[in-house]
Amino acid sequence: MIFHVLTIFPDFFRGPFEHGVVARARQAGPVEIRIHDLRNWTYDRHRSVDDRPFGGGEGMLLKPGPIFEAVETIWPERDSGRRKVILLSAQGELFDQSVARRLSQARELLLVCGRYEGVDERVSEQLADEELSIGDYVLSGGELAAAVVIDAVARLLPGVLGNQASSVFESFGDGGEERGILDSPHYTRPADFRGWQVPGVLLGGDHAAVREWRRRAALEKTRRRRPELLERKRQSGCVRTVEGLK
Repeated sequence: MIFHVLTIFPDFFRGPFEHGVVARARQAGPVEIRIHDLRNWTYDRHRSVDDRPFGGGEGMLLKPGPIFEAVETIWPERDSGRRKVILLSAQGELFDQSVARRLSQARELLLVCGRYEGVDERVSEQLADEELSIGDYVLSGGELAAAVVIDAVARLLPGVLGNQASSVFESFGDGGEERGILDSPHYTRPADFRGWQVPGVLLGGDHAAVREWRRRAALEKTRRRRPELLERKRQSGCVRTVEGLK
C-alpha cells in the first residue's frame, strides 16, 4: 500500500516512520510512504497556505487552492474505490479498528493534515472521501493523527507483522466473537515476580483451559476499563461474548 501525506511540516515524519513495524515494512516493500510539502503548490513569495476566515473569528484556515492542486497533481486520475483522500480533523468520524480494517483494503491513501483553526470546508465537502478524527480532543495539527492512522492501517497489511495472527487476537482485533473488546492480560517469565504470581492456568499446558481463561479475563478487563464496549456487544446480540460476566 502507498500512503501519501500532505503537510506543511514534512520534516515531522522523519522520526515516526523510521522505527519499528512501519520502518521494517517500508524496507521490505509492503508499505510505501510519500511525504508531500503543501507549500510546493503555492505561488506567492511567502508560500502562503492559510488565510483569515470569512465572517471573522479566531485563527487562520488552510486555503482550498493548494490542497486541491496537490491532490490533483498526486492523483491526476481518481479511483475512489482504491484511492481515498482522508482529511484529518477534530470534526471527523472517530477513527477506530473497524475503520483501520476498512482502509487497509485500499491501494493508496492520501492523508491531508489540517493546521491552524482548520481547513476550508470545501476540502471536506468536495475533495475528501472521508474526514477522520483520532479522538475527542484537539491537536495542533493533523501530523500526529496521520502517523497514528498509518501505523494502525499498515500493521493490518499482509506481510507487515511477523505473525499476522497478532493483529487478530489483540485488543479490538478480528478474533471472532471476541472482536471489539480488550485483549486478555499477558505474562512472561519469571512466574513469581516480587510475590506476584502468574495465574496457574497459564502454566499447566491445558490449551482449552487457557483459551477459556483468556476469554473470561478479557471480558473482565473490558468490564472494568471500557464497559461501553460490552454494552455495544449486548446491543448487537453477542450473547456468548457477554455471558462470561454473569
